[in-house]
Amino acid sequence: MAEAIRVAIVGAESTGKTTLAAALAPRLARDTGLRVTWVPEVLRDWCHHLGRTPKAHEQAALVRAQHERIEESAARHDVVICDTTALMTAVYSRLVFTDRSLDERAVALHRRMSITLLTALDLPWVADGIQRDGPHVREPVDRLLREFLIGQRLPWALVAGAGQARVEAAVDALAPLLRPASGQGGLFTRLAGRNAEPAARRWRCENCDDPSCEHRLLGSRR
Repeated sequence: MAEAIRVAIVGAESTGKTTLAAALAPRLARDTGLRVTWVPEVLRDWCHHLGRTPKAHEQAALVRAQHERIEESAARHDVVICDTTALMTAVYSRLVFTDRSLDERAVALHRRMSITLLTALDLPWVADGIQRDGPHVREPVDRLLREFLIGQRLPWALVAGAGQARVEAAVDALAPLLRPASGQGGLFTRLAGRNAEPAARRWRCENCDDPSCEHRLLGSRR
């Protein structure tokens, strides 16, 4: 069995990570014929079970638990959609506890990801119990995630748009990676041209990997 393709979904709170993961997995399974699953966020289950957010000394255990789930799924599937990774824990450890001790381990684990989808800040903030701090933390989280992704030269793509448009943006970003694995036509045939355009995926400014895409797209919504 070939190594599973691991797709990380990261982003600030209330940017649709869980909704995207849940919609993307069945869509890719249908369109590619591959065995696709998605791994929910451990933190969400943790907070629901204990009725509180984790303390600083509990963050490392969340990192281990999240990636144990990912690797267990990768052993049985061709594609694993990951609703967050250790990178998110490292970012919040920095912001909430001023703790960088998880950075090195988080980056090492995140390198197992084949690609990262960063969810854009173009969705309205919505409260979700104790797990969300407020709209004021979204830009700092987004900024730190970009610092990690760019600074560590991790492959990533921005995903924007509401509802089905967000799913389609994710499919577009993943198509070049999944076409060789699926060996199918259809959806991926029409996206084949993107495989020949690696320059469009290079980072070219301090804010995104493709300014002509992100700045125009998000600017049109302001």
